[in-house]
Amino acid sequence: MGVAIADEAASRGAKVILVLGPVDLKPERRNYEIINVISAHEMADAMTGNFGEADVSVLAAAVADYRPESESASKIKKSNSDLSLTLKPTNDIAAMLGSVKRNNQLLAGFALETDNEKENALKKLESKNLDLIVLNSLRDEGSGFKSDTNKISLIDKNNNIEEFELKTKAEVAADIMDKIESML
Repeated sequence: MGVAIADEAASRGAKVILVLGPVDLKPERRNYEIINVISAHEMADAMTGNFGEADVSVLAAAVADYRPESESASKIKKSNSDLSLTLKPTNDIAAMLGSVKRNNQLLAGFALETDNEKENALKKLESKNLDLIVLNSLRDEGSGFKSDTNKISLIDKNNNIEEFELKTKAEVAADIMDKIESML
């Protein structure tokens, strides 16, 4: 969804900076800056480094919530003993940006849910100081990853909810940008 939103925003004349993790999909438009990142840490750095100048930020990435506590500098050889992996939380980019958001900035995030979808999205909207949350459920066929379609609900900070049918990601991006423009 991030690439589709960046393409749609650029087509409307926005100056776009796309922070892009490792994906197969490439942007259609080349009239914006792309910052390629690999890790959640790199993504957090790129987002915080560019957030201060942004009027609107849309956080569409499904960044990892956890990372290995330690990394090995070399290959871990197979042995007959069990191996345990300890994970620690990554930085919560939405919460970090929400905590420093100015009144004249609009911050939108995504909630990909499997259970208690609206309830969890509303909690995320409030706890991370978002202005808009895009809810999609993995229970909806054709939604989520590795699909050209998505089915979303938009929930704004005033608890207005708009539900949409299954659409192409380009159409969904247009719906999201329409809502963002109406909020500015």
